[in-house]
Amino acid sequence: MINLENKSIILFDGVCNLCNNSVQFIIKNDKKHHFIFTSLQSDAAQEVLLHFKLKNSNFDSIILIQNNKVYQKSTAILHISRHLTGFWKLNYVFIIIPKFIRDFVYTFIAKNRYKWFGKRDTCMLPTQKLKTRFLD
Repeated sequence: MINLENKSIILFDGVCNLCNNSVQFIIKNDKKHHFIFTSLQSDAAQEVLLHFKLKNSNFDSIILIQNNKVYQKSTAILHISRHLTGFWKLNYVFIIIPKFIRDFVYTFIAKNRYKWFGKRDTCMLPTQKLKTRFLD
């Protein structure tokens, strides 16, 4: 299994433009390199999903693995924001909003993300500089 010590893994939909742009945003604002990434379509993600007994057929949710705990949807986003630089970490305050409300909004956006933001034919390939931040 992948060594998760002192790192958090973000699993994302690799063909989703919104998801890919979000990963780029996180990389830019993760100055301490707390996160590593893999697309949900990758073999590495399938290994992580299997390890945590998660279904691998649904790619409409971001998944965060942190301290051997699994966070999905809005909860994952809020936990990610805690590790970003600047005022982005203040977004964590929205954790006080009931999960069913946060996830309703998340699910609405997720269901429309391809229509609103587009879709790629293939998963993004990290640059040579960023390869160490991605699982193969």
